[in-house]
Amino acid sequence: MHPILFHFPDWFPLLAGKALHVYGLMIAIGFLAGLGYIKSAARAAKLPEQDVLDLFFCLMVAGIVGSRILYVINSVNDYGSDPFMVFRVWEGGLVFQGGVIACVLVAIWFTRRRQLPFWQVADVFVPALALGHAFGRIGCFFAGCCFGRQCDPDFLLAVHFPHIAGGIAPVGVPLYPVQLFEAGGEILIFLTLLVYQKRKRFTGAVFLLYIGLYAVLRSVVELFRGDSIRGFVIEPYLSRGQFVSLLSLIAVMVLWRYRTRNREN
Repeated sequence: MHPILFHFPDWFPLLAGKALHVYGLMIAIGFLAGLGYIKSAARAAKLPEQDVLDLFFCLMVAGIVGSRILYVINSVNDYGSDPFMVFRVWEGGLVFQGGVIACVLVAIWFTRRRQLPFWQVADVFVPALALGHAFGRIGCFFAGCCFGRQCDPDFLLAVHFPHIAGGIAPVGVPLYPVQLFEAGGEILIFLTLLVYQKRKRFTGAVFLLYIGLYAVLRSVVELFRGDSIRGFVIEPYLSRGQFVSLLSLIAVMVLWRYRTRNREN
């Protein structure tokens, strides 16, 4: 676990003495990777480039804000002594599903305002979401957040987090590397969406497939998580993440059936 990559030297303009957090760095890399993919995919889909770029930056803000809001709701008691910690996103503390919900709402508003086809835009953007999230989960691993539950010491992939000031993960015990499990799962989803993009049955199918696949991935990963911050709807059987995933799967099935009957290319 290395939450801080390095501190900027005293002579560095504006950032002298400031720390470069790996979590924030990986999120930045994820956004850049997603932007590169979206520009290429939008060009192939013949969507107006300026509208696509404007939407990307709107979603970037919406994703961070939505993810942070849900995280703060889940851990509101931790901010009583220092409310300004709410704004220190670069130090970790995002709930991905909150960001997805915020992004979908903003995308619906934006596409209506700019008169863009929502489902086509969603198909273009969603693979980038999977790719960017993979980098974000790697950042989680280095920050020590969203850690796994204790596992058998002989488990081949067990990880041991060292004691570091501000660390969240349990120290010196073998844990499942769930952050890397999810990052790997997101990469597989990204590759699956790339293949399916050319074979989709209707416009919007790529977006719905992502929501369904991520719901399954998240539900499985939750079984191996050890942090209590995510909370439970029915403890210890149904976490909040699994509950949201269940609702997502129901919504995907309903929309998939509707879109199949009312195909729009």
